[in-house]
Amino acid sequence: MTANEKTLVKFYSAFANANAYTMSECYHQDIVFRDPIFGLLKGNNVSQMWKMLIESSKGNLKIDTADVKADEYVGSAQWTAHYSFSKTNRKVINVIQARFHFQDGLIIKHTDDFDIYKWSKQAFGFYGFLFGWTGYMQKKIQQQAISSLKKHQESGIK
Repeated sequence: MTANEKTLVKFYSAFANANAYTMSECYHQDIVFRDPIFGLLKGNNVSQMWKMLIESSKGNLKIDTADVKADEYVGSAQWTAHYSFSKTNRKVINVIQARFHFQDGLIIKHTDDFDIYKWSKQAFGFYGFLFGWTGYMQKKIQQQAISSLKKHQESGIK
């Protein structure tokens, strides 16, 4: 197992154990993250996103990881999240393809790809089925996610 594969295993093991602090230890201080829900996040916002997601799951989060691969510069993994979406309490099983770039033994770029329409059908039910494929709803989902992250960060400051 390469050093960067060990970093990815540490990251996903921490995620499966709801340990956002250890997850953040795997990231470079200049981390850049992108996914269909949150869009582009940088630096501490990435670690804060994972912390918020773990806390909002209230212990109802299962993470499965497969096909972890990495060389000196890049890596990939497939992971599946099983949880209840906090806004609707609907069950979601989200299969994600992750890609990574490494610098100084840490993750400097993390991109998660998944089908946002499939996710929205699970998270929002009939409403997601009807409108989840539209750019309008996908933009609203992203705006809500960013708003939730900002509220979470502000609540931690007080």
